[in-house]
Amino acid sequence: MKNTNKVGFWSQVALTFFIVSGGAYGLEASVGAIGAFWTMILIVLIPIFWAAPTALLVAELASAIPENGGYYIWVRRGLGKFWAFQEGWWTLNYSAVDLAIYPVLFVTYLSFFFPQLNSEDPHMSLIRWGICIAFIFSGLLMNLLGSRALGLQSLAKFVLVSLPFLILIIMGLFLGSWHNLAMAFHPSMQNISSAQIASGLAILLWNFCGWDNVSTYADEVYEPQKTFPKALLTAMLIIVASYLFPILIGYKASIDPKVWGESSGWPEIATRLVGPWLGISIAIAALISAWALFNAQLLYISRLPSAMAEDGLLPVFFTKKTKNGVPFVSLIMAGTIAALFSRWSLGKLMVVDILFYTLGLSLEFFALIALRSKEPNLKRPFKIPLGKWGLLLITIPPLTLGLVVAITAYDGDSAKTQLGVVAGSIILGFVIYFWKKRFGSLRGPKKLT
Repeated sequence: MKNTNKVGFWSQVALTFFIVSGGAYGLEASVGAIGAFWTMILIVLIPIFWAAPTALLVAELASAIPENGGYYIWVRRGLGKFWAFQEGWWTLNYSAVDLAIYPVLFVTYLSFFFPQLNSEDPHMSLIRWGICIAFIFSGLLMNLLGSRALGLQSLAKFVLVSLPFLILIIMGLFLGSWHNLAMAFHPSMQNISSAQIASGLAILLWNFCGWDNVSTYADEVYEPQKTFPKALLTAMLIIVASYLFPILIGYKASIDPKVWGESSGWPEIATRLVGPWLGISIAIAALISAWALFNAQLLYISRLPSAMAEDGLLPVFFTKKTKNGVPFVSLIMAGTIAALFSRWSLGKLMVVDILFYTLGLSLEFFALIALRSKEPNLKRPFKIPLGKWGLLLITIPPLTLGLVVAITAYDGDSAKTQLGVVAGSIILGFVIYFWKKRFGSLRGPKKLT
């Protein structure tokens, strides 16, 4: 008999959609950064070289090791406790930055209704931050209801978020000018600086990252060995379509980077192409998307500190849970950190986000390869049809893209500061681990084996 307290197939598809994507919101900023031509090229290439290898990795390991903690557990079993701690530490850093993106996006789209929010007045800055904090608090309350409640509400929000874009695509076929799409391929639209590459690529990679995060609550999914592979494939097809079709139709309204910038985007594009009513509808859907994305991110983020604490790598109080199994201490900590980081700009958040994410992703791929040798008899309901050298080859494209962001970001003083923050955090992770090993100050209820 099916356990009704578990996350089912379509709820898992919806959760994956919101953990990875949430729709084309935020994607328009890439056009403002790198132009229409490069945005189209990367939307086609990134799923192949970034998303697909990661989804295959998750399909194999999440179905073979369906435990809460996900990628942290994989790295622990494959590479040992030192790298397991670094995986958890880097992911916590990535998650803290990532969580802060959604309240910032929420305020960005809210400014479509209240343009005064774009004011540079210091008092308005505090108001924007206050809205972010209220947004975060509402997400904390929703997460206390548990993962099944989140799965069901994500399924409902998927319909609400997708409908305005479906209308934009259908009506946009008969409105606007296809000449704009042809102009996107003009040589004058293809000249961009390395700083623009770093910003645009980070935005697009961010819109396709997070596949591994669905694994952290694997024990709460119904028949995860069967559900994960099918849900990942279904979600990937939906996500690619949800990006490609709206952006191609949106070009019929304009390919002007200013129109596609962070302060305007989809609501203005829909208003120009179809009418104000659709612009308003998309702005409302964007607010719903940002809230659903934040809730989905909180779901997986709150499980990681709890898993690390159970292994003695974080203080024992992170294991405390509500009656329905929600790790509330981790949840509150994640919300607090997100509130602090929500003062940062969207561009800076995304670059740092991708750098931390790539570091953690590299360990997950190495764990996949190591587990093939260490645990050859591990039951793998889904297995990538490649040997060790083939697995090594598919790790190269996603890690190379992360390296490109790091190299091209080193083009300005502010970007250098971001790289310095990441480097400093890496060093701090090493220090914390060896301090814990030497003094045992973070010993939890059980030790790593």
